[in-house]
Amino acid sequence: MANYTAADIKALRERTGAGMMDVKKALDETDGDTEKALEAIRIRGLKGAAKREGRSAVEGLVTAKVVNGTKGFLIEINAETDFVAKSAKFVALADKVLETAVAHDVDTVEALLEADVEGKKLVDFVTEEGAILGEKVVVRRLATVEGSFVDAYLHKTSKDLPAQVGVLFAVDADSDQAKEAAHDIAVHAAALSPQFLTRDEVPAETVADERRIAEETARAENKPEQAMTKIIEGRTNAYFKDNVLVDQPFAKDPKKTVTQVLESAGTSAKGLARFRVGA
Repeated sequence: MANYTAADIKALRERTGAGMMDVKKALDETDGDTEKALEAIRIRGLKGAAKREGRSAVEGLVTAKVVNGTKGFLIEINAETDFVAKSAKFVALADKVLETAVAHDVDTVEALLEADVEGKKLVDFVTEEGAILGEKVVVRRLATVEGSFVDAYLHKTSKDLPAQVGVLFAVDADSDQAKEAAHDIAVHAAALSPQFLTRDEVPAETVADERRIAEETARAENKPEQAMTKIIEGRTNAYFKDNVLVDQPFAKDPKKTVTQVLESAGTSAKGLARFRVGA
């Protein structure tokens, strides 16, 4: 019988995030040598990487960091199961990915995956860590936002999981009022899921589609022709109120729009990024 204890199994599981049976098998194969067992787990995981390639990685977490109060980084990293997504090993990996994005000041996933971490490309580092975890791991998204002040807000949709929703919101002032408004609006954006910061960001084809749908619906409802223009504009504006952050009614005071809240704080919106895991 290999020379190892329950404490050795526990310690190796904490280091690798691997399952108990995988850890015990590796310790049996290496006669209880934890460093060799760690290597065996990694090798076995890398051999299985090709098999995992076609699997779906839809669980995971979002995490964020703001540098000097003026530039925010937001990432989403995915695994296959929530069991791995909430493991300390996976959370530490996400922190390393975020740390690398900040250190190299990159703003695309492609550039991030090519960045150096511990003497290797991040893409290879993630693959090796995924091998230890025994699941496909994907760095899915990266966003950066800049302004005079950037607020980062992370929201847990389940107390048992890491943050599933993350928001960066930037404003063009750094007064106390502006900072408070920025935080409140970041929380608002996490809850109300705006797709765009301003109307200018909405693709022209999307606006055209909304106007067409509004007209076709109005005609199907036999609305009077003389009222058609007003009806189309009203329904198009309703789309903006649902999907454009600055046009949305403010969650804490729906009598005000987000724009009005920002104006009261002496500032305006400069940038928005919002991720929800898997969405």
